[in-house]
Amino acid sequence: MSKNAMVPVPNAPVIEIKEVAKIYKMGETEVRALQGVSLTINPGEYVAIIGTSGSGKSTLMNTIGLLDKPTIGSYRIRGVETSKLSENQMADLRNKEIGFVFQRFNLLARTNARRQVELPLFYAGIPAGQASKMAVDALTRVGLGDRTHHRPDELSGGQQQRVAIARALVNKPSILLADEPTGALDTKTGEEVMALFEELHDQGMTLIVVTHDLDIANQAHRVITLKDGKVISDTVRVPPKSVVGDQPPLPVLSTENGNADHGATASSLIEIAGGLIHESA
Repeated sequence: MSKNAMVPVPNAPVIEIKEVAKIYKMGETEVRALQGVSLTINPGEYVAIIGTSGSGKSTLMNTIGLLDKPTIGSYRIRGVETSKLSENQMADLRNKEIGFVFQRFNLLARTNARRQVELPLFYAGIPAGQASKMAVDALTRVGLGDRTHHRPDELSGGQQQRVAIARALVNKPSILLADEPTGALDTKTGEEVMALFEELHDQGMTLIVVTHDLDIANQAHRVITLKDGKVISDTVRVPPKSVVGDQPPLPVLSTENGNADHGATASSLIEIAGGLIHESA
């Protein structure tokens, strides 16, 4: 693929998915994890993707996150068609356009907060001095400007998740993709993290939260529900800010709750963040 084909298209939607299917073969059996999914997400939207175990939401998250390619269909990020990208091109696009936040934080045990946040910058080839400043700025943005030299064992669960969010934001991606971001947190800390997400959305960040938790989904402004690999509902809960005024109470989703549909993405975070970076002894 030419370099021009990797250049984002001005004013394009952040995400365009058209008739995407993902089929896994297990022996002679075919598992259709996604079946003809189509959706568009525009800049600045705050979207929750929900569904019970086996609904396909983890497969859709892997697809959006460029961790897996669809079997058929089209997926564009800011106008860039991803189906024909090489693995290296996918890694480059992923590092530039997508910030990941996972349930278990995936921080390196003996590495301080600033170094954690610098990882994707090193992968992107940012000089060390500039990377250090950008990492401190990102940590300050999430309220941890005074914790830059603290290791994970010196931070609370909520602070560790904020480090992970700072790491996801440091490259200024067009998409923040979060997988069960409060699943490892107590209720109060989870509420603080979700309040931070709302602040990021208010600042113009495009947020996609993948969850089985209706309380979390109901904080998003748009909710996409999957079942058996298909989109069964796509509900906008908050009108554009230009027309938000005296509005009636937001509708609360009544979709049946279920167990988490865990994908294999968390174990891939270090590769995503740093390009096969391994913690030194």
